[in-house]
Formats: sequence, C-alpha cells, structure tokens
Amino acid sequence: MKFMVIVHATPESEAGAPPSAELIEQMGHYNEQLAKAGVLLDAAGLYASSHGARVRFDGDRRSVIDGPFTESKELIAGYWLFQTASLQEAIEWVKRCPNPDCGPSQIEIRQVYEGHACGGEVTPDLKAQGERIRAQIDARAQ
Repeated sequence: MKFMVIVHATPESEAGAPPSAELIEQMGHYNEQLAKAGVLLDAAGLYASSHGARVRFDGDRRSVIDGPFTESKELIAGYWLFQTASLQEAIEWVKRCPNPDCGPSQIEIRQVYEGHACGGEVTPDLKAQGERIRAQIDARAQ
C-alpha cells in the first residue's frame, strides 16, 4: 500500500524559516532508516506558499490565486511517499519521525489510490491508457 505522508506547514515554515542544522541531520537519519527498510519511495520539502499559486475551477472557468495563502494550518510544508503493508505500519514509521517543528506540528497520512482502485468503471481502454502513462513515467525515472 502506498501512503502520502504530509507535513503540515507552520507559521515559521510559511515565513521561509529554514530548518535547523540539527533537524536536517535528524531527518537525514530518519530518511536513511526509511530507505534501508524499503519504505521510502520519495520525499521533499516545499517552498512557502508565497512561491506558489492555486488554480480555482468553477465549471469551465479557471482563476489563478497567487500565494501566499492565509491559513498555514491548511498548507503543506513537505511530504514523503511510503510503501508499507498497512496504515498501521505507516503510522508506526511516522511516530519515529523527528518533530518537524520546534513546537506543535502535525503529520497527516493518506492512502494513495493505486492502479484503478479509485472507483467507477474502468474500461479496457482506460486501463491500457493508465499502463501507458505509468510506462512513460517509469522510463523517465531511469
């Protein structure tokens, strides 16, 4: 099972405050443990929302909202992509994570739809299309 592990932003991360050298070192050790265990598929920190944008959809209309965004508790500061046997295993790994902030912080764990598990009817053509897209992505990763 794949899980996206989402590090929520804090006022400090949204202000662009860099993590301490100690936290970077701790996260490096944690990421090494994840990689050695075969759990880590991907990970990255994100720039503050002032470097981003949102695209709002309303029917056929699109509007762009430039960052920064006001509610830091609803923003993402970084993520990991885990491959584990269960949600409980993902939770156990996250509980071992260094606190990503000096004070209160939050990490969210969400299961990723894999293949065509997102519901709805998947026709053979849609399945083939999904396989072609996955092959293109995998070819670029090499």
